[in-house]
Amino acid sequence: MWLNPEEVLLKNALKLWVTVRSNDFFLLQKRRGHGEHTNKITGLLVGALDTVLDSNARVTPFRILLQVPGSQVSWVIASGAAIEEVNKHWDWLVHNLLQSLSVFENKEDAAGFVKGKVKGLIAEEVRGRQAAQEEDPEKFREALLKFELHFGLPSSEKLVTYYSCCCWKGRVPRQGFLYLSVNHMAFYSFLLGKEVKFVIPWAEVTRLERVSTALMTEAIRVTTRKRQREFSMFLNLDEAFGVMGQLADITLRRLLDSVGLELDRVLQQTARITKRILEEQAIREFVLALFRLPRSEKLYEVAPCSVWTPHSRSHTAGTLYTTDSYLCFSSREEGSCTLLIPLSEVLSIEKAESTSSLPNPVIVSMRTKKAFQLIDLQDRDDLVESMNSRLRALQWKHSVFRSRKDSRRSVVRMSAKPFHRSKNASLCDSPPSLKSASLKNSFLFVRVLVCFCQSMEPVKERLWDDHFTEFGRGVHMFRTEKIQKLVAMGIPESLRGELWMTFSDACSELDSHQGYYAGLVQKSMGHSNLATDEIERDLHRSLPDHPAFQNPTGIAALRRVLTAYAHRNPKIGYCQSMNILASVLLLYAKEEEAFWLLVAVCERMLPDYFNRRVIGAQVDQSVFEELIRERLPELAEQVPDLSTLSSVSLSWFLTLFLSVLPFQSAVCVVDCFFFQGIKSIFQLGLAVLDANATQLSACTDDGQALMILTRWVHFSKFRDLSVRHIERLRCLHRVRVLQAHEDTIKENTLRLVSPDVSISPENLSDLYDLFKTEHFITLYWGDSSSAAAAEAAAWQHGDSGHSFVERQYRLDRPQFKSLYGLLAPWPSGCSQHMDTLSNRTFTLLAPDRDNLVTFKDFASWLDTLYCEELNVKIRFLYRLHIPPALTESEDEPSLRSPLLSTNRPLYLNKETPGSPTHTEEEEVKDYQEQLKQMLQDLVKEKEKDADKPLPLMNQREFIQFCKTLYSMFHGDPEENDLFQAIATVTSLVLQIGEAGHREQTKASEEKPAKPTPPSDGALAADDEWTVSYAQILASLLTEQALVNFFEKPADLTEKIAKAKQNQYQQRAGLLTLQKGTR
Repeated sequence: MWLNPEEVLLKNALKLWVTVRSNDFFLLQKRRGHGEHTNKITGLLVGALDTVLDSNARVTPFRILLQVPGSQVSWVIASGAAIEEVNKHWDWLVHNLLQSLSVFENKEDAAGFVKGKVKGLIAEEVRGRQAAQEEDPEKFREALLKFELHFGLPSSEKLVTYYSCCCWKGRVPRQGFLYLSVNHMAFYSFLLGKEVKFVIPWAEVTRLERVSTALMTEAIRVTTRKRQREFSMFLNLDEAFGVMGQLADITLRRLLDSVGLELDRVLQQTARITKRILEEQAIREFVLALFRLPRSEKLYEVAPCSVWTPHSRSHTAGTLYTTDSYLCFSSREEGSCTLLIPLSEVLSIEKAESTSSLPNPVIVSMRTKKAFQLIDLQDRDDLVESMNSRLRALQWKHSVFRSRKDSRRSVVRMSAKPFHRSKNASLCDSPPSLKSASLKNSFLFVRVLVCFCQSMEPVKERLWDDHFTEFGRGVHMFRTEKIQKLVAMGIPESLRGELWMTFSDACSELDSHQGYYAGLVQKSMGHSNLATDEIERDLHRSLPDHPAFQNPTGIAALRRVLTAYAHRNPKIGYCQSMNILASVLLLYAKEEEAFWLLVAVCERMLPDYFNRRVIGAQVDQSVFEELIRERLPELAEQVPDLSTLSSVSLSWFLTLFLSVLPFQSAVCVVDCFFFQGIKSIFQLGLAVLDANATQLSACTDDGQALMILTRWVHFSKFRDLSVRHIERLRCLHRVRVLQAHEDTIKENTLRLVSPDVSISPENLSDLYDLFKTEHFITLYWGDSSSAAAAEAAAWQHGDSGHSFVERQYRLDRPQFKSLYGLLAPWPSGCSQHMDTLSNRTFTLLAPDRDNLVTFKDFASWLDTLYCEELNVKIRFLYRLHIPPALTESEDEPSLRSPLLSTNRPLYLNKETPGSPTHTEEEEVKDYQEQLKQMLQDLVKEKEKDADKPLPLMNQREFIQFCKTLYSMFHGDPEENDLFQAIATVTSLVLQIGEAGHREQTKASEEKPAKPTPPSDGALAADDEWTVSYAQILASLLTEQALVNFFEKPADLTEKIAKAKQNQYQQRAGLLTLQKGTR
């Protein structure tokens, strides 16, 4: 294979390689002793050295070297494990490059040409591997080349897919190609000699929607914070819209909230994202939502098939989905018939004999002596082998831990029974009098409803018994429309806990984690943190009217469940509304069962609902608003601002209606939720709004709307709402919610920073965008390890005095240096010195251990350079040339300039022709008198704006200071005047320093020497002089040209505009160059 050229200093060191073929520029070599059956000492020695020293050579015994005639330096450009592979590379070099190299007069240029060509071959191989993953490799390879050519993005910007379409500019459509990559969408068109191209980062997309206008039958509208663009005439608009929504959602989850939101590991590795991966991910999200599976489940196979359904005495057609721990079946019509089979309950999966009536049958045998028959399975052999391999792995895992199950004992006393509401229910460890009072007053507030429910209990129990007989019992029962009707009637109280465990499959988690809850309770006991404090505060607010939580036993059980979960999942910890949910679970399930039900709700059934910013609940509120516009258009027209309804409905989703409906009605809603998932909450919410549309239109406040919205629970009208549709909407609306959070963060950050700076609000907003974009660019294409380290450090030190706003985006040194080059107001001459100044500035702004610059520090730096007075600017420049900004590593003898010679005399008052001459001694005396007067004046100049005096600047540091000033004046219209002025100031400061040094030396000679601690800024030898900031400032003020230069206002707005144009391409090119030189 081709290799990035790697230098070899000793091409034949220790005779480890034998040359097989050679010419003027290339050598084909074999590792000595490879393939030879000999006991020669040289071969044995080389083998030993390979084992100890050179692991690469052990893998690739053949290599090709690029050599320059007459040089001892060579480069490895190819290697291989077989001679045939390396011979192909050798033949290509001889036939395609060898003749061309003879035209180069400079052999070094020839070597550079070869190295560049080899890098191009490597890039072509990468493109080939990427293209091979696509449906049409040749067309995709061509599109990939055009994408790189048109937009100039780094090669690491992975192209996912592309579409032919039109981009509308007003009423004019521009036909071209839309390229969708992992971080950007880009459009290119070239028609009638006019080129149109642009790049939109997914991180800037705030909204994706399908629209129809008079000109466009159907189009995709992409909205950013600055403009809208419409794309139409897709060959497959549904597919394009789906891929765009997925990429925007994945990018925002990865960049904006990588900690709070769950993202599949494959999607976190952008180099692995392809169109096929996105399709598989969409199916996986649908399967996880439909069957409410754990988020960690990986989808393996999707196979059309038919399942024998005894209740209908026929085969039901649908799709089989296999994951790590489950076999899932769904009929063609969603919800008509579903089947969930945990592999932990499976005994065997076997192939049966195929017949004309039963093609490709597979029998799944259960431990309960029940079996399921699947037919019409394509690729049956591979599918069965794959399922059996996972089954064997799971059975082995269970066998390892089964022996420990019986030995585990509960170390804390837990409630063995649920807090039932029947007459025989009792509260453990409660005094008899309290038991009677509690039972007597259990449901006084719903007495009529309880009497009615109690009379219906036997009827419902008989119906469920009949259902179990016909459809099965347990997790693997057939779930059909009939069971939906039974759930809607209300689950019998005697079966509610069991069926909640069955519908959520929390029972499988319980069976596979015996003793886990008891261990969590033990570990969490005695710990005190923010979560436990919030739990204690909310314990007595959980169903306060229910007797089960009016005594210590119920409160203790609730405390254990909530505290154990907070200990299990510290990322969530504890959120309000979890106490209400856990209370209801404890009423119908045992304590350990209630814990696993809470796990199922928080981690599977309501994903991202209980994270740091409740993103999941907000996304579903946005989806709910979309469904209102879609299903209830008349209400949406009458209530233009649907956010009012969302503020009311948020509690519906967070508490599953438990906080707004009468208890018995709310428990029926929880029944539906455990059976159908979040879909039932959407259906109920829409039904409530539909039934009360007229009254809601006339509402004047949220309170009145809430009174109306708590009366209704019937929602049969919206049963056609599907899980697949909800998941698609979630994907789109997550983009809107995350971007709304970003806007809030930006507003809070600007509100925090703006009082401390004089930069205009518009410029400050643009600077924030540049700052944030720089952070994202590095995440796109930069050194991932460095960026990850910076981000991890930013979050790690989040509790060390920094607010969330301050630590949201922070830049490391390379990122800051990039912005420095774009925004610094003064030129810095050569790029090397600019790099030096940016390094010093970063060191000055980021003294903390995390070595990161916040936006507040960044804005303060620019405010100093663009908006502050002359003395503040000079003070900042002064600080850049003393420790800690200036380090000893910059102390090079070559930095001394002849302009700064300390032997040059300075005459403040030059004689005019014809004036009387003075002796040298008189001149020096006059000069010293003037210096003394200047020093006396400088004593009066205090550093009023400083908390403490700045350290003195020594001779070496002053040389650096002067060098910076010279670089700043380069290219200025007044360059000559400025150079002359700085030369005068330099000489003046040198003489001031020498005079001060002589006085100090003279004083030290007159007084006995005393040991003095070294100064903070003293890096020079004792015989070097020092000057103060006040002395340098006063000297600069003597030259009007310098005063004019520093007081001349710099246009920050123009600088920001240029930075916006250049940031992307400049940074992308720099990162590409950095990667190419590694």
